Amino acid sequence: MRLTKYEHACLVLTKGDDTLVIDPGAYTMPLTDIGGVVGVVITHEHADHWTAEQIERIRDRNPEARVFGPPGVVAAAVGIPVEEVKPGDEVQVGDFSLRFTGGKHAKVHDIVPIVDNVGVVVGDELYYPGDSFALPETEIAVLAVPSSGPWMKTGEAMDFIAAVKPRRAFPVHDAVHSVIGKGMVNGRLELIGEPFGMEFFVLEPGESTDI
Repeated sequence: MRLTKYEHACLVLTKGDDTLVIDPGAYTMPLTDIGGVVGVVITHEHADHWTAEQIERIRDRNPEARVFGPPGVVAAAVGIPVEEVKPGDEVQVGDFSLRFTGGKHAKVHDIVPIVDNVGVVVGDELYYPGDSFALPETEIAVLAVPSSGPWMKTGEAMDFIAAVKPRRAFPVHDAVHSVIGKGMVNGRLELIGEPFGMEFFVLEPGESTDI
């Protein structure tokens, strides 16, 4: 399975002729040239994880693509057919098996509403939690670990890695960091995985790796 990271929290997975897009939001450059899309996963309703325009761009080229999201996304995506998913659901879309976890966005502040959020395990290869640190129920080969945001601190991301103990991990949700900030945080995320031999790697937007 081929993993390509786009800006901020957007991931694109390719397996055979099928492509899966995760969280194509407002901080991601317009996705106009991705073909073979069988599914789009939206973890929650915040605009940095999805916009109607991004979904329309994907569906213009891939009209049969199915879109999945929690109840909050279903309610927010007026006019877009979103299939509701909740923690514990399993879905097969093309060559991708999806298992959903979590349920709620991490707390930002008392004055900010907590919205629905699902994480997604793709096959037994990749876990992406959206905006939460919900733990998966199975061992994870590759962890997409959020590295910045108003709902988290670096120590929490480190604890998340230590709890999941993936074989490999890479940072996502990183658009609000400066270059200096990314380097500082990534160094600490790499450090926490050293005791159990985790490989930490960084993908810049447009870069890919096989998982």
